[in-house]
Amino acid sequence: MGGRVTGAAGALADEVPGWVTLLRAPNPGPMTLDGTNTWVLRAAPGEPAVVVDPGPADEAHLAAIAAHGPVAAVLITHGHPDHTEGSARLHELLDGAPVRAVDPAHTVGAEPLTADTPLDAAGLSLRLVPTPGHTADSVCFLVGHGDERVVLTGDTILGRGTTVVAHPDGHLGDYLASLELLSAYRGIPALPGHGPALADCGAAADFYLAHRRARLDQVRQVVAEGVTSAPEVVARVYADVDRSLWWAAEWSVRAQLAHLGVEDRESGAGAGGLEQT
Repeated sequence: MGGRVTGAAGALADEVPGWVTLLRAPNPGPMTLDGTNTWVLRAAPGEPAVVVDPGPADEAHLAAIAAHGPVAAVLITHGHPDHTEGSARLHELLDGAPVRAVDPAHTVGAEPLTADTPLDAAGLSLRLVPTPGHTADSVCFLVGHGDERVVLTGDTILGRGTTVVAHPDGHLGDYLASLELLSAYRGIPALPGHGPALADCGAAADFYLAHRRARLDQVRQVVAEGVTSAPEVVARVYADVDRSLWWAAEWSVRAQLAHLGVEDRESGAGAGGLEQT
């Protein structure tokens, strides 16, 4: 979410590889776009699949995922409830298939994920890519099958619009570093947590970096003019954003002010925790 950036962050993928299936949860909204994307990865018919992000606790959606069994593992990109709320129930439906996340709070029946966790499964090569910033526990997954590769980006890169840096759990400096890391994945499709698949993860990361740096320059300018409370900065810098989304912009502004070393004069103000992305 952010700015006038409501279109795609790059060219859309014409199609996803044949070993990738998208199941979209029925939870559309301003912060979830068309709904949470659950990705099912299977190297060949009959082989165990890997599921990324169960989504909300919607019984029909979870049953649709389970219908794609057998499943070797369920992986989590980050702990926001629109990605994890259905985890425990899916674990039951999949006869105890492990649900693995960086945060132990979102791990079910397994050890938490680390950068060294072996993830290869049934003909798929999987590598965890730590990408903190949207949240502290955000990760991406680089997945390969044969000569094809994809990057599952969670909410670090969306298929449409830009994401919120969920301060204080999220951290803008970390987020910029994560985008720089993802910019190296040239020509590899990005499969996001919301919105359509993108043709080039690296190009999308470049677009995001340019947008974030431009916003940061705008915030730096209004701070120089004496504006240092998050609501006031939102009103000045995010005036082009629908006011119904200003509460979310305020979280990103708090992250921007912290990144600039500026004390938010109303740090206790604002909406409750960021629950949807």
